[in-house]
Amino acid sequence: MTIEESTIFGTVTTDPLDLAAHEAAVAERRAGAVVSFQGVVRDHDHGRAVLSLEYEGHPSAAAVLLEVAAEIAADPDVYAVAVSHRVGPLAIGDAALVAAVSTAHRAAAFAACARLVDEVKSRLPIWKRQVFADGTEEWVNCP
Repeated sequence: MTIEESTIFGTVTTDPLDLAAHEAAVAERRAGAVVSFQGVVRDHDHGRAVLSLEYEGHPSAAAVLLEVAAEIAADPDVYAVAVSHRVGPLAIGDAALVAAVSTAHRAAAFAACARLVDEVKSRLPIWKRQVFADGTEEWVNCP
């Protein structure tokens, strides 16, 4: 399959993320597997209680996200890719990253979704500010 035959969706947004919408975006009749991932804001980090997060993205973040999605979609086993990252203030339990991939078979879908999430986390120019219960804060992934 060529990248032109793959469906690609990706966005960086302040809006809440909808995992079901991402799964629907990659659903195809020929797909025997849809694998999805949802990265959710948790209430702790390295033994410290987290109250909230804020994500800040570089203006190139959306382009980088689409570049990563296109690379994953270039895999001949992949039919469709959908991935989004949220920016702005997030509360505990909010989805920060959602991703979905469809393929003919489950092993390829699991592998592609894992690659997608790992590449997004590695390359996306988005930084996280964590506010801790003890009144301190830290920025993560800041250059």
